[in-house]
Amino acid sequence: MRRFYFVLLVMISSNVLAQKGSLRMEVSKKASSIEKKVIDWRRDLHEHPELGNNEIRTAGIIAKHLESLGIAVQTGVAKTGVVGILKGGKPGPVVALRADMDGLPVTERVDLPFASKVKTTYNGQEVGVMHACGHDTHVAILMGVAEVLASIKKDIPGTVKFIFQPAEEGAPHGEEGGAELMVKEGVLENPKVEAIFGLHINSQTPVGDITYRPGGIMAAVNDLKIIVTGRQAHGAYPWSSIDPVVISAQIVNNLQTIVSRNLNVTENPGVVTIGAINGGVRSNIIPEKVEMLGTIRNFSKEDEAMFIERVKTIAMKTAEAGGGTAEVKIPYSNHYPVTFNDIPLTEKMLPSLQATAGKDHVRLKPPVTGAEDFSFYQEKIPGLFIFLGGMPKGGDPLKAPSHHTPDFFIDESGFTLGVNALSNLALDYMNLKK
Repeated sequence: MRRFYFVLLVMISSNVLAQKGSLRMEVSKKASSIEKKVIDWRRDLHEHPELGNNEIRTAGIIAKHLESLGIAVQTGVAKTGVVGILKGGKPGPVVALRADMDGLPVTERVDLPFASKVKTTYNGQEVGVMHACGHDTHVAILMGVAEVLASIKKDIPGTVKFIFQPAEEGAPHGEEGGAELMVKEGVLENPKVEAIFGLHINSQTPVGDITYRPGGIMAAVNDLKIIVTGRQAHGAYPWSSIDPVVISAQIVNNLQTIVSRNLNVTENPGVVTIGAINGGVRSNIIPEKVEMLGTIRNFSKEDEAMFIERVKTIAMKTAEAGGGTAEVKIPYSNHYPVTFNDIPLTEKMLPSLQATAGKDHVRLKPPVTGAEDFSFYQEKIPGLFIFLGGMPKGGDPLKAPSHHTPDFFIDESGFTLGVNALSNLALDYMNLKK
């Protein structure tokens, strides 16, 4: 029965797409004509990245562009977010398209004329700021989509809401932000959004390809903080101490048994990573405290609960065995649900993606243990999140610099496909509903 339902959806979708072929050609022509503008926007944003909840310059550029297109604009949403509303010339549903705006505390190492030289203070340390995850690309593509759709406003059977979101990588500690705050402030209301689409550039997927997955495509994430407390002593007399450094090392090793011994790896993947350890100030002083920061990733609520319980138990019992104590905070500051692509919506929109990129260039992908706060929108309404190829053709995915690294690199020749894909997803959804 499910097979019949899927085939019926594809047949209906294909017929609608065929009827709208001329509009698709118009979108494609317009997207190609503004390719240089999209690239120029991206390069400017890349050179001037801003961290979460501080995307003031970025938001100003977006708002000015949307206003120039005659799109109604709201600014200051969820601190620095921008929302544009384009009412089509025909009645129909409200569809949202989302792009994230923030950069990362990463010092760029790529030799580009528009490489970032921006510096700032983050968590008490001087760091570089870089668009090391491609959010500059997302913003530029969605600005291009806004220009394309505004040019055919009279033919749009519904309303498009453009969501330019701050702080996808997480708000500064102690602040709210990102998609969760945008939802809280009503971004999916007035007018009420029926479905939402988003994309993410990928440095290890070839240019010209789009990848997707029904159901859970990206993991839920909880960040964590562990504070190990012992007893300070001179490094020459370790027997006088309760050494939190040794205890912390044992905790890091013991945490790895959660994936290897507690997780049913035949069902879902999972990750425990400790990314930062801080303790001590001098080579011959055993400190009193060590602090660790880390992340856990899961694809089900059951696995998430198990991981949280095991991290707490392992940390506290390991510390107790060493004579110390461990305080565990999960989540420490951020929690994102699973990025879950609505299955009927994904099946219904697959022909749109295939018609845009070509069937051979739309591929099913395995789950990704990275996380996305796009998931907060998907908790409220059906959503589809896809990946857009950004690796130069002929490149090796295993050697291409990954996201969140100083060498992260994106081939700009894939941007037009991104503009086409988001434009067509919005239009095809509205036409299918009609």
